[in-house]
Amino acid sequence: MSIIENALKKAGKQDELVTISNEHEVLQQVRIDTAFTNSHVDNKERQHDADQLVSIDWALLENNGFIDRTNTKSQLAEEFRVIKRPLMNNIQGSEANRISRSNLILICSSLPGEGKTFVSINLALSIANELDKKVLLIDADVEKPSISKYLGIKQSPGLIEYLEDDKVNFKDILLKTDLASLSVIPAGKRHKFSTELLSSQRMYLFADEVSRRYKDRIVIFDSPPLLVATQAQVLAELVGQVVLVIAAEETPQAVVNDSIAKLSHCDVVMTLLNKTQKDIDIYGYHYGYGKYGQ
Repeated sequence: MSIIENALKKAGKQDELVTISNEHEVLQQVRIDTAFTNSHVDNKERQHDADQLVSIDWALLENNGFIDRTNTKSQLAEEFRVIKRPLMNNIQGSEANRISRSNLILICSSLPGEGKTFVSINLALSIANELDKKVLLIDADVEKPSISKYLGIKQSPGLIEYLEDDKVNFKDILLKTDLASLSVIPAGKRHKFSTELLSSQRMYLFADEVSRRYKDRIVIFDSPPLLVATQAQVLAELVGQVVLVIAAEETPQAVVNDSIAKLSHCDVVMTLLNKTQKDIDIYGYHYGYGKYGQ
Protein backbone atom coordinates (compact mmCIF):
# COMPACT_ATOMS: atom_id res chain seq x y z
CA MET A 1 0.00 0.00 0.00
CA SER A 2 1.53 3.34 -1.06
CA ILE A 3 2.24 6.29 1.19
CA ILE A 4 -0.34 8.30 -0.74
CA GLU A 5 -3.09 5.72 -0.38
CA ASN A 6 -2.35 5.47 3.35
CA ALA A 7 -2.49 9.22 3.65
CA LEU A 8 -5.77 9.49 1.80
CA LYS A 9 -7.39 6.72 3.82
CA LYS A 10 -6.29 8.34 7.06
CA ALA A 11 -7.60 11.68 5.88
CA GLY A 12 -10.91 10.00 5.08
CA LYS A 13 -11.03 11.45 1.59
CA GLN A 14 -10.58 8.41 -0.60
CA ASP A 15 -13.46 7.76 -2.96
CA GLU A 16 -12.65 7.00 -6.59
CA LEU A 17 -8.98 6.10 -7.05
CA VAL A 18 -7.01 5.86 -10.27
CA THR A 19 -3.30 5.01 -10.16
CA ILE A 20 -0.91 5.74 -12.99
CA SER A 21 2.74 4.74 -12.85
CA ASN A 22 5.61 5.96 -14.98
CA GLU A 23 9.38 6.23 -14.81
CA HIS A 24 9.73 8.31 -11.68
CA GLU A 25 6.29 9.40 -10.59
CA VAL A 26 2.97 7.94 -9.52
CA LEU A 27 -0.18 9.90 -10.25
CA GLN A 28 -3.31 9.10 -8.28
CA GLN A 29 -6.65 10.75 -8.81
CA VAL A 30 -9.09 11.25 -5.98
CA ARG A 31 -12.61 12.63 -6.38
CA ILE A 32 -13.35 14.50 -3.13
CA ASP A 33 -16.66 15.42 -3.15
CA THR A 34 -14.91 41.93 -15.91
CA ALA A 35 -11.74 42.42 -17.49
CA PHE A 36 -12.11 39.89 -20.31
CA THR A 37 -14.56 39.52 -23.16
CA ASN A 38 -14.88 37.42 -26.31
CA SER A 39 -14.72 40.53 -28.42
CA HIS A 40 -12.44 40.93 -31.42
CA VAL A 41 -8.89 42.00 -30.56
CA ASP A 42 -8.07 45.34 -32.15
CA ASN A 43 -4.85 46.29 -33.87
CA LYS A 44 -3.54 48.17 -30.86
CA GLU A 45 -3.83 45.09 -28.67
CA ARG A 46 -2.16 42.98 -31.35
CA GLN A 47 0.76 45.40 -31.36
CA HIS A 48 0.97 45.24 -27.58
CA ASP A 49 0.99 41.44 -27.71
CA ALA A 50 3.85 41.59 -30.23
CA ASP A 51 5.80 43.78 -27.80
CA GLN A 52 5.21 41.21 -25.06
CA LEU A 53 6.77 38.30 -26.98
CA VAL A 54 9.59 36.59 -25.06
CA SER A 55 11.95 33.76 -25.96
CA ILE A 56 12.33 30.75 -23.69
CA ASP A 57 15.90 29.71 -22.91
CA TRP A 58 15.53 26.10 -24.05
CA ALA A 59 19.14 25.25 -23.31
CA LEU A 60 18.71 26.46 -19.73
CA LEU A 61 15.60 24.31 -19.32
CA GLU A 62 17.37 21.25 -20.66
CA ASN A 63 20.38 21.82 -18.43
CA ASN A 64 18.07 21.95 -15.41
CA GLY A 65 16.45 18.62 -16.29
CA PHE A 66 13.23 19.88 -17.87
CA ILE A 67 11.64 18.51 -21.04
CA ASP A 68 13.84 18.88 -24.11
CA ARG A 69 11.68 20.13 -26.99
CA THR A 70 14.04 18.56 -29.52
CA ASN A 71 13.53 15.07 -28.07
CA THR A 72 9.80 14.36 -28.10
CA LYS A 73 10.38 10.66 -27.36
CA SER A 74 12.44 11.15 -24.24
CA GLN A 75 11.57 9.30 -21.08
CA LEU A 76 10.56 12.53 -19.34
CA ALA A 77 8.32 13.59 -22.23
CA GLU A 78 6.56 10.24 -22.14
CA GLU A 79 6.09 10.47 -18.39
CA PHE A 80 4.33 13.79 -18.64
CA ARG A 81 2.13 12.48 -21.43
CA VAL A 82 0.87 9.96 -18.90
CA ILE A 83 0.59 12.54 -16.12
CA LYS A 84 -1.43 15.03 -18.15
CA ARG A 85 -3.98 12.58 -19.51
CA PRO A 86 -6.31 12.36 -16.45
CA LEU A 87 -6.25 16.16 -16.21
CA MET A 88 -7.14 16.51 -19.88
CA ASN A 89 -9.88 13.91 -19.56
CA ASN A 90 -11.40 15.85 -16.68
CA ILE A 91 -11.40 19.01 -18.76
CA GLN A 92 -13.01 17.33 -21.74
CA GLY A 93 -15.65 15.67 -19.57
CA SER A 94 -16.09 18.51 -17.07
CA GLU A 95 -19.81 19.00 -17.67
CA ALA A 96 -20.59 15.32 -17.24
CA ASN A 97 -18.31 15.15 -14.19
CA ARG A 98 -19.67 18.44 -12.80
CA ILE A 99 -16.20 19.84 -12.32
CA SER A 100 -16.32 23.62 -12.19
CA ARG A 101 -13.34 25.45 -13.73
CA SER A 102 -11.75 22.17 -14.71
CA ASN A 103 -9.34 24.03 -17.01
CA LEU A 104 -7.77 25.78 -14.01
CA ILE A 105 -5.10 23.53 -12.48
CA LEU A 106 -3.17 24.30 -9.30
CA ILE A 107 0.22 22.64 -8.77
CA CYS A 108 1.27 22.67 -5.13
CA SER A 109 3.26 20.73 -2.55
CA SER A 110 3.22 20.42 1.21
CA LEU A 111 6.75 21.72 1.73
CA PRO A 112 9.44 23.49 -0.31
CA GLY A 113 11.74 21.39 -2.49
CA GLU A 114 9.28 18.67 -3.50
CA GLY A 115 9.32 19.58 -7.19
CA LYS A 116 6.11 21.54 -7.80
CA THR A 117 7.72 24.06 -10.16
CA PHE A 118 9.42 21.23 -12.05
CA VAL A 119 5.99 19.66 -12.51
CA SER A 120 4.29 22.97 -13.37
CA ILE A 121 6.70 23.83 -16.19
CA ASN A 122 6.91 20.33 -17.64
CA LEU A 123 3.15 19.92 -17.50
CA ALA A 124 2.69 23.27 -19.26
CA LEU A 125 5.19 22.32 -21.97
CA SER A 126 3.56 18.93 -22.47
CA ILE A 127 0.01 20.28 -22.73
CA ALA A 128 1.19 23.07 -25.05
CA ASN A 129 2.12 20.35 -27.55
CA GLU A 130 -1.52 19.25 -27.80
CA LEU A 131 -2.88 20.13 -31.24
CA ASP A 132 -5.92 22.05 -30.03
CA LYS A 133 -4.89 23.45 -26.65
CA LYS A 134 -3.25 26.62 -25.40
CA VAL A 135 -1.61 26.93 -22.00
CA LEU A 136 -1.29 29.88 -19.67
CA LEU A 137 1.35 29.29 -16.99
CA ILE A 138 0.96 31.60 -13.99
CA ASP A 139 3.63 31.98 -11.35
CA ALA A 140 1.42 32.31 -8.27
CA ASP A 141 4.27 31.50 -5.86
CA VAL A 142 4.44 35.18 -5.09
CA GLU A 143 6.70 34.70 -2.07
CA LYS A 144 9.37 32.80 -3.97
CA PRO A 145 8.75 33.07 -7.72
CA SER A 146 10.91 30.95 -10.02
CA ILE A 147 9.05 30.40 -13.31
CA SER A 148 10.79 33.32 -15.04
CA LYS A 149 14.19 32.18 -13.76
CA TYR A 150 13.82 28.65 -15.11
CA LEU A 151 12.41 29.82 -18.44
CA GLY A 152 15.23 32.31 -18.79
CA ILE A 153 12.95 35.30 -19.27
CA LYS A 154 13.31 38.70 -17.67
CA GLN A 155 11.22 39.30 -14.56
CA SER A 156 8.45 41.77 -15.34
CA PRO A 157 5.21 43.09 -13.83
CA GLY A 158 2.81 40.25 -13.23
CA LEU A 159 0.01 38.91 -11.08
CA ILE A 160 0.65 41.10 -8.03
CA GLU A 161 0.68 44.32 -10.10
CA TYR A 162 -2.59 43.27 -11.75
CA LEU A 163 -4.28 42.56 -8.41
CA GLU A 164 -2.94 45.69 -6.75
CA ASP A 165 -3.81 48.21 -9.47
CA ASP A 166 -7.07 48.14 -11.40
CA LYS A 167 -5.41 50.25 -14.10
CA VAL A 168 -3.19 47.28 -14.98
CA ASN A 169 -4.88 45.15 -17.63
CA PHE A 170 -4.54 41.46 -18.42
CA LYS A 171 -2.61 42.23 -21.59
CA ASP A 172 -0.10 44.26 -19.57
CA ILE A 173 1.11 41.18 -17.70
CA LEU A 174 0.65 38.47 -20.34
CA LEU A 175 3.86 37.28 -21.99
CA LYS A 176 3.60 35.36 -25.25
CA THR A 177 6.48 32.92 -25.74
CA ASP A 178 8.21 31.52 -28.80
CA LEU A 179 6.26 28.31 -28.16
CA ALA A 180 3.08 29.50 -29.84
CA SER A 181 0.70 27.60 -27.57
CA LEU A 182 2.31 28.78 -24.31
CA SER A 183 1.88 32.12 -22.53
CA VAL A 184 3.23 33.12 -19.13
CA ILE A 185 2.20 35.51 -16.37
CA PRO A 186 5.04 36.22 -13.90
CA ALA A 187 4.44 36.61 -10.18
CA GLY A 188 5.45 40.25 -10.19
CA LYS A 189 6.86 42.17 -7.28
CA ARG A 190 6.95 41.08 -3.64
CA HIS A 191 4.06 42.44 -1.61
CA LYS A 192 3.45 42.37 2.14
CA PHE A 193 -0.27 41.80 1.59
CA SER A 194 0.07 39.13 -1.09
CA THR A 195 -2.35 36.75 0.68
CA GLU A 196 -5.00 39.44 0.84
CA LEU A 197 -4.49 40.25 -2.84
CA LEU A 198 -4.84 36.59 -3.82
CA SER A 199 -8.06 36.30 -1.82
CA SER A 200 -9.52 39.52 -3.21
CA GLN A 201 -12.59 39.89 -5.40
CA ARG A 202 -10.33 40.98 -8.27
CA MET A 203 -8.49 37.63 -8.06
CA TYR A 204 -11.79 35.75 -8.00
CA LEU A 205 -12.95 37.59 -11.12
CA PHE A 206 -9.56 37.01 -12.74
CA ALA A 207 -9.83 33.24 -12.20
CA ASP A 208 -13.41 33.16 -13.41
CA GLU A 209 -12.60 35.13 -16.53
CA VAL A 210 -9.47 33.21 -17.54
CA SER A 211 -11.48 30.02 -17.10
CA ARG A 212 -14.34 31.11 -19.35
CA ARG A 213 -12.76 33.40 -21.90
CA TYR A 214 -11.16 30.73 -24.06
CA LYS A 215 -12.46 27.17 -23.89
CA ASP A 216 -9.24 25.82 -25.42
CA ARG A 217 -6.99 27.47 -22.83
CA ILE A 218 -5.67 25.53 -19.84
CA VAL A 219 -4.38 27.62 -16.96
CA ILE A 220 -1.68 26.20 -14.68
CA PHE A 221 -0.92 27.94 -11.38
CA ASP A 222 2.42 27.24 -9.70
CA SER A 223 1.58 27.96 -6.06
CA PRO A 224 3.46 28.27 -2.78
CA PRO A 225 3.75 25.14 -0.58
CA LEU A 226 0.55 24.43 1.33
CA LEU A 227 1.99 24.15 4.82
CA VAL A 228 4.39 27.09 4.81
CA ALA A 229 2.19 29.79 3.27
CA THR A 230 -1.53 30.52 3.27
CA GLN A 231 -1.69 31.53 -0.39
CA ALA A 232 -1.93 27.98 -1.74
CA GLN A 233 -5.10 27.20 0.20
CA VAL A 234 -6.62 30.45 -1.02
CA LEU A 235 -5.75 29.62 -4.62
CA ALA A 236 -7.10 26.08 -4.28
CA GLU A 237 -10.57 27.53 -3.80
CA LEU A 238 -10.42 29.15 -7.24
CA VAL A 239 -9.48 26.16 -9.40
CA GLY A 240 -11.17 22.99 -10.59
CA GLN A 241 -8.23 20.59 -10.26
CA VAL A 242 -5.31 20.36 -7.85
CA VAL A 243 -2.11 18.35 -8.21
CA LEU A 244 -0.31 17.78 -4.91
CA VAL A 245 3.36 16.95 -5.52
CA ILE A 246 4.89 14.66 -2.87
CA ALA A 247 8.60 13.93 -2.59
CA ALA A 248 9.09 10.17 -2.24
CA GLU A 249 11.01 9.01 0.83
CA GLU A 250 11.15 12.62 2.04
CA THR A 251 7.70 13.92 2.91
CA PRO A 252 6.34 12.43 6.18
CA GLN A 253 2.96 10.78 5.96
CA ALA A 254 1.55 13.09 8.63
CA VAL A 255 2.47 16.04 6.42
CA VAL A 256 0.64 14.49 3.49
CA ASN A 257 -2.39 13.97 5.74
CA ASP A 258 -2.38 17.65 6.71
CA SER A 259 -2.18 18.78 3.09
CA ILE A 260 -4.98 16.49 1.95
CA ALA A 261 -7.15 17.80 4.77
CA LYS A 262 -6.54 21.39 3.64
CA LEU A 263 -7.68 20.42 0.12
CA SER A 264 -10.82 18.61 1.26
CA HIS A 265 -13.12 21.20 -0.30
CA CYS A 266 -11.64 20.77 -3.79
CA ASP A 267 -13.58 18.90 -6.48
CA VAL A 268 -10.59 16.98 -7.80
CA VAL A 269 -7.26 16.36 -6.09
CA MET A 270 -4.49 14.37 -7.73
CA THR A 271 -1.33 13.38 -5.94
CA LEU A 272 1.96 12.93 -7.74
CA LEU A 273 4.78 10.97 -6.13
CA ASN A 274 7.98 12.63 -7.24
CA LYS A 275 11.70 11.78 -6.98
CA THR A 276 11.14 8.05 -6.74
CA GLN A 277 14.34 6.13 -7.40
CA LYS A 278 13.41 2.57 -6.53
CA ASP A 279 10.94 0.01 -7.84
CA ILE A 280 7.40 0.25 -6.52
CA ASP A 281 4.80 -2.49 -6.31
CA ILE A 282 1.20 -1.23 -6.45
CA TYR A 283 -1.81 -3.53 -6.46
CA GLY A 284 0.34 -6.42 -7.65
CA TYR A 285 1.80 -4.54 -10.63
CA HIS A 286 5.52 -3.94 -10.71
CA TYR A 287 6.86 -0.60 -11.88
CA GLY A 288 10.52 0.16 -12.50
CA TYR A 289 12.02 3.58 -11.98
CA GLY A 290 15.17 4.93 -13.58
CA LYS A 291 17.10 8.09 -12.89
CA TYR A 292 14.98 11.11 -12.12
CA GLY A 293 14.52 13.40 -15.12
CA GLN A 294 16.56 11.23 -17.49
